[in-house]
Order: sequence, then C-alpha cells, then structure tokens
Amino acid sequence: MTTPTTAIPTLAEFEDAAAVLRDVVVRTPFDVSEHLSDVLGAPVHLKLENLQRTGSFKIRGATYRLSRLTAEERARGVVAASAGNHAQGVALAAQKLGIPATIFMPLGVPVPKLLATRGYGAEVILEGATVETPLRLAAEFAERTGAVLIHPFDHRDVIIGQGTLGLELWDAVPDLDTVVVGVGGGGLIAGVAAAVKARAAAEGRTVRVIGVQAENSAAYPRSLAAGEPLTVPTTPTIADGIAVARPGNLPFEVISELVDEVVTVSDDDIARALLILLERAKQVVEPAGAAGVAAILSGKVHATGPTAVILSGGNIDPLLLQRVVAHGLAASGRYMTLQIPLPDRPGQLARVSELLSVAGANVTEVLHTRHGQGLQISEVVLQLSVETRGEEHRAHVISVLEDAGFHPRVVAD
Repeated sequence: MTTPTTAIPTLAEFEDAAAVLRDVVVRTPFDVSEHLSDVLGAPVHLKLENLQRTGSFKIRGATYRLSRLTAEERARGVVAASAGNHAQGVALAAQKLGIPATIFMPLGVPVPKLLATRGYGAEVILEGATVETPLRLAAEFAERTGAVLIHPFDHRDVIIGQGTLGLELWDAVPDLDTVVVGVGGGGLIAGVAAAVKARAAAEGRTVRVIGVQAENSAAYPRSLAAGEPLTVPTTPTIADGIAVARPGNLPFEVISELVDEVVTVSDDDIARALLILLERAKQVVEPAGAAGVAAILSGKVHATGPTAVILSGGNIDPLLLQRVVAHGLAASGRYMTLQIPLPDRPGQLARVSELLSVAGANVTEVLHTRHGQGLQISEVVLQLSVETRGEEHRAHVISVLEDAGFHPRVVAD
C-alpha cells in the first residue's frame, strides 16, 4: 500500500481506522476522579484503557497495522518482539485476522503475559535475559523467513491505530482542555495528539497535550531539546512499559510539532499514583499506565479546564503489584521500617512497643538481633516495620522515640 509522505496523519485517516477497529477494540469507559480533580483544580477524566482487550491500548495499533497488510504479506505471517503488551496485541490481532504470528519474548517474562500471548494462538519463543535479545532474533527471523516485522511504535499505521483513542477522548469529554499521556517510544501520544488536535482545529478550538516519561528512562526531553532522536542512558524503572532509550523516528516528528510539553516523574511518584488508583478509583493499573496520574500528583501538570488522563494499561504481575503497593505506602508516609540500637538488657523491647502504642503506630513485623556491623557487645538492634497515617504521623512517631532517648533510623524501602 502507498504510504503518505507527511508524518502527521489526517483526521480522515483516524476516522477510517476507528471504523476498521470497531469490531475488535472496546470503547473503554471514563471515570471522573474527584480526588485528582481537587489536586489539579480542574475536572480530571480517567480513560480506562486498562480495561481494553489484552489489557492495554496496544491492540489498537497492532490490529490496524495488520489489517493494512496485503494478502501476500498476510500469507508470510508476522513476527514481533516484546515482554508484554505489544506481544499480546499482535497475537490477538493476528488471531482475529487469521495471520500466523511468531512472538519472541525474554526468558523472565511474567507468566500471565506469556500464557495470554500463547492463549491468543501465537507461537512464542523464549530467548534472552532482556528484551534486546528477542528484538534481534525477531529481526533475524523476519529476514530469514519473510515474515513482516511489526514494530511497537515506529510505523505510521501503528500511530494511526493508537490515535483512535484520541477520537474517543474528544467525543466523551466536553470542552476538553488538556490530555496527559505516558510516553515510551511515542506511538500512543503521537496518535492521540494528532487526532485530538485535528478535531480541535475542525471546531476552531485548541487543546494541550502533555507527555509523561519515567525519569530513569526519559529520552524525549533531551531529544526534543536537541531537535533529533537521541539514544540516552537509562536505569531500571518500575515503569518498564515506557522504558525506551530512543524515540521512534516517526513519533518524534509528530511529537516535536504537536505535543506541548514532556515532563518526567520518579518511581516514587508512580508508586504513589498506583496506590491512589487502587484506593480511590478502584483501578488496577500497571506502572507505565499510571504515569499521567503521577504527573498530576507531583505537580508536573497545570491545567485550567477538563483534563483527560489515559490509564494506558493494566497488565501488572501480582507479585510486582504487591511490591509496588508496599513501595507506594512507604513513599506516602504510611509505612516505614525502623532500626533502633538498644542496650542488651531486659525491658527495652517492651519500652519501645509502649512508645509506639502511645504514638498510634501499628507494628507489623519485628526483628531483634545481636548481629550487625558496628554493634558493641552490649548492644542489639531492633528492626520494626510499622504502619503510619501519613508523613506528619510518621514524623511524630520518630519524634516520640527520639524524645525517649532512642536513636531510630529509617531504612530505605
């Protein structure tokens, strides 16, 4: 098929894609968050794409991309590499269209994502400790067999498919003023920005689009400042779904022209956002999907009108969810671990317990040991995990212990 030369898709292309996806993609609901609206000072509408088929927005771009393949390309099959959401999107899209699919995934892929991808009928090949090995193997497979390599974000049809989400935002949120989107390679925000700004222009209005990246893997701020895609050093982040070291070439062209701002958030910010979404919105969201909420909670987003935040995915491993919730509680001042050196004599543990009771802290775990670096023969260390009611109460608990002559140290989460 002929590919248009302009990078920015047209409104007509998005509308055509929406028609193609109508029987595959769920028109996911919205939820107005009173808590986030109070924080932002403007109505906040959560787009619950975590409830999408396969658990993320990726099914949109994958399905539209595969629907545009020629009969000869479909017969050759498709291949992709992914540790999660892209794999499931391609697998389901291929199943719906009757296209053979091969997915390369790393050995450590979470079991639920592996089983879901296989359940959609794809052949899954597990190789490598990180996603870099599957990416290389998928490219080699495509070269060797003629299968069509399906890139997760750097293709025009993928951008158009993801952008159908933007049409739903515009239709559902009256007087939409700002859209907040998590950013990895850039396919989602490029499509959403192009779609909502095309709709706004058609109605003589404007709308702001703000991207959010994890600060440990933030390629866009530096790339936008340089005027070209750059490969940046990255460090581990809980938001692995948006951990991309280099922007996609096509998304970068769109983003550099249409996205108003890209901000970054920390892992602590994301953990707090996941906790808020669980407690206030009753939504299970993966870390990458909570980036937009994290930006609002950390004061990185400023808006005066109705704001839409995309919860882009909900595929989180239960064990990771457990760790992230614990991290979020600690980051919110509601859980901490203390180490307290004590004289090795009777009554000290009882004294500390009494003080914590007076301070209103709930002890959940205790470790009492004589072994530790720097301890005198006559000393022990008491390690306590306690629940608190927020930063102010946490500081009060520490103050009560210090006033009684103890020297508590907060252990990093």
